[in-house]
Amino acid sequence: MNSEQWKPNTTVAAIIEKDGCFLMVREQTADGVKLNQPAGHLEYGETLTDAVIRETREETAYSFKPEALVGVYLADKAGSDITYLRFAFCGSVGDVDPAQPLDDGIIAAEWLSTEEIMADPTQWRSPLIGRCISDYLAGQRTGLDLIYHHR
Repeated sequence: MNSEQWKPNTTVAAIIEKDGCFLMVREQTADGVKLNQPAGHLEYGETLTDAVIRETREETAYSFKPEALVGVYLADKAGSDITYLRFAFCGSVGDVDPAQPLDDGIIAAEWLSTEEIMADPTQWRSPLIGRCISDYLAGQRTGLDLIYHHR
């Protein structure tokens, strides 16, 4: 029996729609250039909403105000023993800071239509990208009061 406790990697993602397009990032990965929502890992001491605000700013230079939780997703990384627990938020986007450098590996932040994103799932960093957008477009939302962080 393995005495080590298994823990998934906790991540956050921002689903940001404006004028019929979604804010996405193109990033360099071990598997080549991939498309992703602004997303990343929860850091020690952060709340989930703090993390998604930070990740959006770091990867796109846009400010983000989370307004609802779209879903909680559990997904295994293909070919590994890594599992991701993703909290996907939607909300409103603010101003962009053109002086803000983007995170290492981020090539560009882009506004893309649903059709452009869904046209080629092989370009996605994770299969959760399509699922999160589909859930968002279906109107799936939960209030942020569902999330509690005890400090």
